[in-house]
Amino acid sequence: MKHLNCALYGHHFVLTKHVTHHVKEYKCKNCRKQATTSSNGKIIQLSDKRKEINQTLERMYQIKKLKKVSLSN
Repeated sequence: MKHLNCALYGHHFVLTKHVTHHVKEYKCKNCRKQATTSSNGKIIQLSDKRKEINQTLERMYQIKKLKKVSLSN
């Protein structure tokens, strides 16, 4: 029944993770399908390759933030 709701009305994505300011990960409230934002800002399905890319982006973003904070002190 939950999948039917998504088929008729579309997914109800809820934000699950901030990767960077522009990249986020989502999960459908009904069917648990995962999605992320693409390079052009559209929501696309979260594949294993895209998940790995998001993890790498997040690590790079955290390192950049730490360097910026340490340089400002």
